[in-house]
Amino acid sequence: MVISQRAEPTLLTDQVYAMIHAAILSGDLPAGSRLKVRDLAEQVGTSVMPVREAIRRLEETGLAERQPHKGAVVKSLTLEELIHVYDVRRLLETEAARLGTEKVTDEDCDRMQSEYDLMRKAIDERRVIDLLDHDEAMLSILYEAAGNPVLLQMIRALWQQCRAYKIVGAQGSLDTGKDDSLWRHQQDLVAAARNADPAAAAAVNEASLLDASERIKTRLAEQGAP
Repeated sequence: MVISQRAEPTLLTDQVYAMIHAAILSGDLPAGSRLKVRDLAEQVGTSVMPVREAIRRLEETGLAERQPHKGAVVKSLTLEELIHVYDVRRLLETEAARLGTEKVTDEDCDRMQSEYDLMRKAIDERRVIDLLDHDEAMLSILYEAAGNPVLLQMIRALWQQCRAYKIVGAQGSLDTGKDDSLWRHQQDLVAAARNADPAAAAAVNEASLLDASERIKTRLAEQGAP
């Protein structure tokens, strides 16, 4: 028997994918950045094959797209698409907060508080990526308590899809220095979880996402984005 295909270096591809993925989520590769295979291969110290496979995976997850005359780029969202993403987030995360608060434990609430405290520290030190990471970690604890892994998976995919814009919105709030919306809603969410108040948790999440979408739209308008 003749085997016509060679085995792919899966582990190496996974590592390259993780590096590029992290660079996108950290803002080092912002929306619209070209993903040049040879340049990336040189940066990560591999051949071009695992880079090509990693980019293909990024396209499958919605973090990259093909554009004429450019090749693969980090996916951008139009303002209309961004609004649609946040509309869906409101639907899913309002329900996830309500369901999670019905089942969350005292230990879960303590973990949420720890992530909240780390998020506040990141805000004080103007570390945008860390504040988003801790915010998402805090929300994940509550959403995971809902017991619906598909719901959590869909929410995390949407977080990734709009991460570049979350960075823009959070940085704008830090720049003004007077906006408490980066932490006020999260504080209220932890309180709603401790009080076992699903309705309050759902309302907090709805208000938080409405505020976030308005911050991002304002920031993009200031930057002259389409």
